[in-house]
Amino acid sequence: MSAARAAYRERGGTWRRPFALRVVDRLKRPDWVLYGCAAALTLTGLLLIWSATRPGLIQQGGDPSWFLRRQGIAAGIGVALMVLIARSDLRILRAYVPMLYVVALLGLAVVLSPLGSTVNGSKSWIVLGGGVQFQPSEFAKLALVLGVAVPLGELRDGERRPGVGALLLALVLAALPALLILAEPDLGTALVFVAMTAGMVLVSGVRKVWLGALAAAGVGVAALAWFLGLIRPYQLQRLLVLADPDADPLGAGYNAAQAKIAIGSGGFSGQGLFRGGQTAGEFVPEQHSDFIFTVAGEELGFVGAGAILVVMLALLWRGLRIAARSVTPYGTVIAAGTVCWLAFQTFVNVGMTLGIMPIIGVPLPFLSYGGSATISGLVAVGLLQAVHRQVGRGMP
Repeated sequence: MSAARAAYRERGGTWRRPFALRVVDRLKRPDWVLYGCAAALTLTGLLLIWSATRPGLIQQGGDPSWFLRRQGIAAGIGVALMVLIARSDLRILRAYVPMLYVVALLGLAVVLSPLGSTVNGSKSWIVLGGGVQFQPSEFAKLALVLGVAVPLGELRDGERRPGVGALLLALVLAALPALLILAEPDLGTALVFVAMTAGMVLVSGVRKVWLGALAAAGVGVAALAWFLGLIRPYQLQRLLVLADPDADPLGAGYNAAQAKIAIGSGGFSGQGLFRGGQTAGEFVPEQHSDFIFTVAGEELGFVGAGAILVVMLALLWRGLRIAARSVTPYGTVIAAGTVCWLAFQTFVNVGMTLGIMPIIGVPLPFLSYGGSATISGLVAVGLLQAVHRQVGRGMP
């Protein structure tokens, strides 16, 4: 092939690889397993949302596909942005990080102003009109990943790991949005930020002595918040219900009790899609969003719910693989933070429905209803793909 190429160039021609080979090379660039897992989870989420919302809308005489259609639009926007981000160069994305971070902080600040809208006791939304609203904290997760990765992943000449200054800067960048989110109040999302930051610090290579100091400081802050009474009464009640599920079955423990009933009634193979009794009766509050996994457990059973978790684990494994194979510390930190984000939300959400985690209102990635969460989750997959593509490019 090389001799033919040289001879062709000597005759004044310009060598180009055959079209078929160029197509194959282009198809090899993305991580198709990662794309496939995200697509499977998103499509499954659409079906589960339709099943969870259809009975109530029919009873009210509304459009049975209203929630499905809105979620589908959000998924379409998310896919478009995912592909755009996936085909972007990390160095180009890096140039926009300061602007993205500032915009994210401004969005969180606007939420706390009179322009913010309160939903379920948390002032987390901005209403744009026409039934359109968005949750800035979801997009702040993306800004956090990209922003914190700058001091942790961009080492100076001669450095093998981030110094104390870089670590402190990363913690400040993470603390600012987390504190604004706590003020909403939204403890669940703030804990997601903590998990993301912890994962990024761990893979950055920070000295063990600083990791130990951070862990001790974290325990100290949590204990101080407890003794000072900063834990809100309803949050404390949820912790007590977790320890004793039968303490308040009609109050703070109602959601957890109904979730267990729904999942338990599914058995091994489930009652069938659109046939769940708990789902049709709307016994589980917020079943289409925070408790979407109960629909899977009831209607698809152990087999279907287990399959969802297997696909999610496969997606997380691909993300870890991308982080390990990244050719730059910056890419590694970005991928690790993204994986920690998705993994923490999955663990907490599924744990809520099974009664092994307190109810803190964290959506299940790709499956729960919510346009902001769906778009940000798919963009997160695009970030992983962008890191993956740098391996093939040999990014310095």
